[in-house]
Amino acid sequence: MLTGRTLSRAGVDGVALKPAEHDLEAASSLQVETLVVDFEGREHLPSADTLATLAASSDLLVTTPVRADGFDPLGDDSLEEALPAEAGRVLVAGNGAYLGEHERRRAIAPRLRAALEATPDAWVGTEGVERVALATGGTQFDLLSGSTAREVRAMRTAGFDGEVAVYAPTVLSADPDAALDAVGGYVARREPVRRALPADSPTDSRASGRAREVLLQAVDDYALVGDARTVRGRIADLAEAGVDRVVAYPARGLEPLRGG
Repeated sequence: MLTGRTLSRAGVDGVALKPAEHDLEAASSLQVETLVVDFEGREHLPSADTLATLAASSDLLVTTPVRADGFDPLGDDSLEEALPAEAGRVLVAGNGAYLGEHERRRAIAPRLRAALEATPDAWVGTEGVERVALATGGTQFDLLSGSTAREVRAMRTAGFDGEVAVYAPTVLSADPDAALDAVGGYVARREPVRRALPADSPTDSRASGRAREVLLQAVDDYALVGDARTVRGRIADLAEAGVDRVVAYPARGLEPLRGG
């Protein structure tokens, strides 16, 4: 579990919260620089009061899918208007699992541009729309992968001087079984991993043989795993490559701070 002390020792800049999974009241005591509330469907959107409480303790960003009804800057933006003024934004195209068919058909680029005009300090989620996101010039919010450091170095060499933030599932444990139970399913959904995995293989600690080998390599590529010193070293390498912030998704849950 992540505690205040281990968060500090691991060197993470912020924490990503999933409202359907995490206790947001507990998250208000984490005392990290940045909190990012993911979008997991309208039914899990936190209340304005809950978001305002989080914003009082950290810089708060709320993920808003620009194609979704309620967050569409070129259409229905009623949910956007209901968010507290203290909350910043992470603008994303939107996970298709949370979008209806008509929403998935909407054009992404003009909506990102329109949303940034309204919230110029917003971060832009890059998953699946990397070139479109980069063209906006906003803070790039990318998923950690084995190629992140190389890609960020290339961006910096090409002249991109904006901010780069990285979303990283995090498991503060050196136990490979704990890592697989926490993030095995997540890494198995990455396209290169899915192609490499034997058919019908377990993706948690039950994995064995070739499947276990593939998954453990993928865990190293797509997540931050290990003790606090190991994770801090990974974050230092990312910073050297040009990453400005690392936002940890606590894959094994939250543990409230009790005096740091």
